[in-house]
Amino acid sequence: QVQLVDTGGGLVQAGGSLRLSCAASGRTFSIYTIGWFRQAPGKDREFVTSITWSGGSTYGADPVKGRFTISRDIAKNTVYLQMNSLKPEDTAVYYCAAATTPGNYKYWGQGTQVTVSS
Repeated sequence: QVQLVDTGGGLVQAGGSLRLSCAASGRTFSIYTIGWFRQAPGKDREFVTSITWSGGSTYGADPVKGRFTISRDIAKNTVYLQMNSLKPEDTAVYYCAAATTPGNYKYWGQGTQVTVSS
């Protein structure tokens, strides 16, 4: 089992920044990838970005490229999502998730609300 706690959401004005954190515990050695997803009201959950746990390779969805950066601190078992130049359309609940095999996101955090005002 892997437990994830995602924190760092809040209210920010358009153009501002936030940094989300995803702290992992439990069988962290089994993690292949940590991903961030988001779900806006009335919309399906969508992929934002991901990072491989061991190698640190990253992948990001087009809407956030150049604005959001994912990173990890293995010593702290924590993954970060630095979000810059935030837009109102970035408003959503953000979730981190852990995959133990490629693409199989098995473990999820509880979510953290990000609200961007115009």
